[in-house]
Amino acid sequence: MASPKIETLLPTVYSTCGEGPHWDVPSQSLYSVDIQAGTALRWEADTGKQSKITLDGTVSFVVPCDRGGVVVGHNRSISHVDWDSQALTVLGELDQGTTNRTNDAKADASGRLWPGTMGLEAVPGKVAGPVGALYSMSTDHKLTKQLGSISISNGMDWTDDNSVMFYIDSVPRKVYAFDFDMAAGTISNQRTAVEFAPDSLSTYGLPDGMCIDAEGKIWVACFSASAVHRFDPETGKTLQTLKFPATNITSVCFGGKNLDELFVTSSQYNLQPSQGVQPLAGSLFRVTGLGVKGRAPYNYKG
Repeated sequence: MASPKIETLLPTVYSTCGEGPHWDVPSQSLYSVDIQAGTALRWEADTGKQSKITLDGTVSFVVPCDRGGVVVGHNRSISHVDWDSQALTVLGELDQGTTNRTNDAKADASGRLWPGTMGLEAVPGKVAGPVGALYSMSTDHKLTKQLGSISISNGMDWTDDNSVMFYIDSVPRKVYAFDFDMAAGTISNQRTAVEFAPDSLSTYGLPDGMCIDAEGKIWVACFSASAVHRFDPETGKTLQTLKFPATNITSVCFGGKNLDELFVTSSQYNLQPSQGVQPLAGSLFRVTGLGVKGRAPYNYKG
């Protein structure tokens, strides 16, 4: 068994809630967001250079686009942003007429975007109710509502053969699996792949962002539990646990030259005194020596 090494790559780089890490292979860069700060960040592995764009309101995800620039979740909108000029073009709006906001998103292998929404969050992890949804956005910017009655739409990823999509709703504390039809852009046959027991909050927290590795196992960031757990989605069993020096671990992705490094985001947003002093909350962590690789994520083709 490999012996993982956990390091603090960028201490307290997120002033609020770090989220949505996305490894860009061509530039060997890590994109991520600082949600309540309204910021998308880019860290270049070869040089260590950091750059960012800042918008008004919340920025919940960032995904590079094949045509250049990035697509971001900005408040309730899906927008394209030119990284250098920061010029913003709104592509579509979700949950119009509500106080919801976008949350996590990824592109599938066809280049379609899968963004989700959530209701107002009074304190981290607590929303008014299941008023969010999961959408898909085609490459010509058509929005389709795929699921409703979602509390906090969160992490997602697909099996290598694109036959199964995994998806997290944080409040019921479940990782769902769906049959995935990539050509049609549809999901069906919803079932539970991993369910966190009611008495396991201190160990497993709330499932947040996730990714899949080359062996088909899923890595789930566990908010409020200082942990990332690796699960077998076929059995729901825990295979490995990584512990971090911050309570609110938010998301994960594989990256690095060989796609064998795990990047882990965290939050210092609205930490309570009862959670103790956490000098590394809001940091970006990197885990090496896991003995497993990930897969390059997909860009949005719209």
